[in-house]
Amino acid sequence: MDNCRCGKLPRTSDGDSQEVTSTEWESVNLSEQEEDLVYRMYRLVGDRWTLIAGRIPGRKPEEIERFLIMGHGERFA
Repeated sequence: MDNCRCGKLPRTSDGDSQEVTSTEWESVNLSEQEEDLVYRMYRLVGDRWTLIAGRIPGRKPEEIERFLIMGHGERFA
């Protein structure tokens, strides 16, 4: 019998994958200009976080993704 149930992929035990709950994430504060650039870049290139973060000095791809996921999704949807 197949180990996959309900179309889900089997779990792998990669040492570098970590689950993070949203309560462990800190909110990301961006300036108004940074927010505008993130939203415009997201509409252009989609979820290519590294590309977007590369346009904002001092920002990491994880920060950009977290910013869009945590409560700001209604603006770019």
